[in-house]
Amino acid sequence: MNLKRLLAIAVSAGLLAWLMADGRWRGLGEVIQRLSGPTLALSAAGFALSYLLRALRIYDEFRAQAGGRFGTCLRITLIHNAMINVVPFRGGEAAFPILLRQNFGVPLPRAIASLFWFRLQDAFVVMALAAVVWPGLHPALKALAVAGVLLTAWWLPRWARAPHAWADGSGLTAKFAKVRDAFAESTKHARYGWVWTIANWSVKLAAQAWLLSALIPAALDVGAAGALGAELAAILPIQGVAGFGTYEAGAAAALLPSGVPLQAGLQVALALHLFVIACSVTSGAIAWLFPAAAAPETRADAPSDIQSASSAADGAPTRTSAD
Repeated sequence: MNLKRLLAIAVSAGLLAWLMADGRWRGLGEVIQRLSGPTLALSAAGFALSYLLRALRIYDEFRAQAGGRFGTCLRITLIHNAMINVVPFRGGEAAFPILLRQNFGVPLPRAIASLFWFRLQDAFVVMALAAVVWPGLHPALKALAVAGVLLTAWWLPRWARAPHAWADGSGLTAKFAKVRDAFAESTKHARYGWVWTIANWSVKLAAQAWLLSALIPAALDVGAAGALGAELAAILPIQGVAGFGTYEAGAAAALLPSGVPLQAGLQVALALHLFVIACSVTSGAIAWLFPAAAAPETRADAPSDIQSASSAADGAPTRTSAD
């Protein structure tokens, strides 16, 4: 077991130890009781809409392979989202390229490059939103940060699609050339990729902010700060098992400038995280009950395919909470 996984286990174990101390499980129950039925229903509807928008992003990029099968794209989205929250150490990311291969016959390198680009888009949107709402930051610095994110997001696809001689090399250079070409292929196929990404994150963060503000309780902008803090923590290279620990710490840290004590912030963030996981696992289980037909030309993935997909997914930018 490598150092990264040991640190991830330590982060999650630390959160569990904190919960077991001084009757904090009881405190968590009291926090959850603050939620009303309409608040839960509205938040769940927001997550459902977020799932649909993510499925539209996949459908848009792989429309030629999908052949009008939006339901299959939604199934891929829901199962992938659930796997991220269940499989430790980001191993659930491997579900995305494998499901694309099984259902649409998409080659693994192409699917992994698409996942990489999706995660980059997610990170760009979250960082831009965080720069806009970050408390105490001078407007000029906010504008500079947003401009930097936009410039990088504009430049990367063009760099990938630019002519290069990497394929003429050998060894590692030739392998990087294949990755770069697959990445370029991914960035040019989604006509409305940024639209789906921005819409998804707007809905997802609004749902989390609404739920978090009800849990604290506080104004909606305070909940939005906590939700963004949790998502920014998900970009860190070291993650707790299923995101536990880092997600809560990021939200609690973002709530501190609004006067929310650290202990209270950790409790409400944990309640939010449990709701996120419950939604993703429930929707993923439902999707699993409705199997989609595999692409006729697709063979079953060999163990080596699955291992390579998992290894590549581990190297992709970490998600913001499921996803």
